[in-house]
Amino acid sequence: MPGAGPTTRIVVDVTFLCMDAPPAGVASTLPGGYRIVHHPAPDAAFYRLLYDGVGQDYCWWMRRVMPERELAALLRDPRVEVHVLWRGEEICGFFELDRQVPGEVNLAYFGLMPGQIGHGIGRTFLRAALDAAWASGPESVRVNTCSADHPRALETYLQAGFRKVRVVREVWDIPDRLGMGVPAWLRV
Repeated sequence: MPGAGPTTRIVVDVTFLCMDAPPAGVASTLPGGYRIVHHPAPDAAFYRLLYDGVGQDYCWWMRRVMPERELAALLRDPRVEVHVLWRGEEICGFFELDRQVPGEVNLAYFGLMPGQIGHGIGRTFLRAALDAAWASGPESVRVNTCSADHPRALETYLQAGFRKVRVVREVWDIPDRLGMGVPAWLRV
């Protein structure tokens, strides 16, 4: 059972954002050697490598406790797309687009591996994610971030053209068995 065992309780402010039109201007290109590859229906083990790698410092835990069968079914859904940022054979980040709600695309997950942060590729990678999201012609693109995410995440989304819709305070009970380093300032 996913919730079994001791947990660490944290409080996060989740900010829901929306973009009503594609970003303006010409997108910059990724630096040489980087490429983005769409991985249709990745297996759960590969996906968890992406999710755990990007989310390890930001309390990304919900997909870690998702049952294998449920995660595999989600990843096989053609409305869910996983795109991976590569440099050579190195995984540098990923984004996940969810088109399950008619008329909108949810940027369900987005981020860089820890060693890629601070090298000037984040905004270009985000723009590539947004261009992929808008390619299907939705009415809107949505994303959310929280106070456990990278400190520049909210600012980056706002600068990319998202607007705040609402902020909700949530209490999460993160299973201790995941071995996540939960920052003291998030703990209840």
